[in-house]
Amino acid sequence: QVRLVESGGGLVQAGGSMNLTCAASGSFSRIGDMGWYRQAPGKERELVALIVTADTTNYSDSVKGRFTLSRDIAKNTVHLQMSSLNPEDTAVYYCKAYANVLGSVYEYWGQGTQVTVSS
Repeated sequence: QVRLVESGGGLVQAGGSMNLTCAASGSFSRIGDMGWYRQAPGKERELVALIVTADTTNYSDSVKGRFTLSRDIAKNTVHLQMSSLNPEDTAVYYCKAYANVLGSVYEYWGQGTQVTVSS
């Protein structure tokens, strides 16, 4: 079983910054792609940022230049640094990771953490 534990989130004023962290634990041989998605009320879940290789991170156009995703491979952890936040960034943020378990790759999600940006 693989568990994704998210931390961070909360309330911040527009223009402010916030950091989210996601740590993977459990029985796996390797963590592959790892990152964050978000879902605002009444909207579909969407990509925020996802590290796919050591040199490649995919960002949503709406967060490029404002959010930075980094990874600590040794700790199976990703950190999302969010700056210049605006009310449109308000959503539940979900960590996602692909893990190799007994030779097969599975997709895992965290429980979600609320980010609220006040105007």
